[in-house]
Amino acid sequence: MTDAAELQARTRALLAEHPPADTDRLDFLRARFDAGLAWVHYPVGLGGLDAPRSLQAVVDAELAAAGAPDNDPRRIGIGLGMAAPTLLAYGSEEVKSRFLKPLWTGEEVWCQLFSEPGAGSDLAALGTRAVRDDGGDWVVDGQKVWTSSAHTARWAILIARTDPDLPKHRGITYFVCDMTDPGVEVRPLRQITGEAEFNEVFLTGVRIPDAHRLGEVGDGWRVAQTTLMNERVSIGGARIPREGGMIGKAAGAWRDRPDLRTHALHRRLLDLWVDAEVARLTGERLRQQLVAGQPGPEGSAMKLGFARLNQAISGLEVELLADEGLLYGDWTMVRPDLVDFTGRDAGYRYLRSKGNSIEGGTTEVLLNIVAERVLGLPPEPRNDKDVPWKDLAR
Repeated sequence: MTDAAELQARTRALLAEHPPADTDRLDFLRARFDAGLAWVHYPVGLGGLDAPRSLQAVVDAELAAAGAPDNDPRRIGIGLGMAAPTLLAYGSEEVKSRFLKPLWTGEEVWCQLFSEPGAGSDLAALGTRAVRDDGGDWVVDGQKVWTSSAHTARWAILIARTDPDLPKHRGITYFVCDMTDPGVEVRPLRQITGEAEFNEVFLTGVRIPDAHRLGEVGDGWRVAQTTLMNERVSIGGARIPREGGMIGKAAGAWRDRPDLRTHALHRRLLDLWVDAEVARLTGERLRQQLVAGQPGPEGSAMKLGFARLNQAISGLEVELLADEGLLYGDWTMVRPDLVDFTGRDAGYRYLRSKGNSIEGGTTEVLLNIVAERVLGLPPEPRNDKDVPWKDLAR
């Protein structure tokens, strides 16, 4: 089995052969992938060495010390955190070989075509249709919404209904969709921040080869659970330093502006600082558990806590800054490649955090997941689980 010493030696050999200061960034990332040092727990030939996931830190530390470039993980977070684990678990060998390398290097950005105007919290009620043609491939028609990065994405992970005669969870199939297809139309959705980081996507006669299907026909809901569990871990379990993220901005405002302090605000700041530290340590524990296997429902609890904490901290920051907290620099609509919470003003953080309890699974849905799958409480009565989708009221 690959150990830390071997990984350290492999990393140093990569650096010797491709000195970061003299090597094109993309060339270095490709060489790193080919050396199995992209994600060491992935299979040999797919960016890994079948090594324990915990040893990735050994590689990352060596590369950081040498000033090696990274793959800009925030920009390609959907690909890294959601698409890649699903491709690895359900893709054919051809699919994995084709997609994982340019995904990891950032040459191809990914987005997620899941939510619909009538199927957000109840995602299994989705109505986008995929119909098989005479040649065995698929033709997709429908609409998706709240799609991050669709305006920059090359590929998408997509779930669509392939059998309306089955109950809603059983008639869904999972695909990889080409976002450059002429049948794909991306429109911006402007938010209360003025930005349009999300999109609505219209699919009209989009042709998808059957080779780009992940999992069996009709088994898309099970495949999607891999994506969703990884999504919630990537949102709620992001690694941040102590007093990093939004609590760092609030604490900084407190230190910089003694004239705005009150005893009541101090008490609230201390409470939120403790909550943020607990969330940080819990996230570290969750990442340690992930070393042993696939993420479970614990990620939903982390994402739930992340949303509530962000909203509470941003509210405190605005209140602390009083009139200044209401200022917002620019309302011009922009199309950002990624969300920047900490590099903007308090007004932006307050407005943007309102979406945290919706994206990646609404608070209400996540509470149900935690109640049923973590606490073992009885599930809510559901009268539509065995009813054919076509017979459901919409």
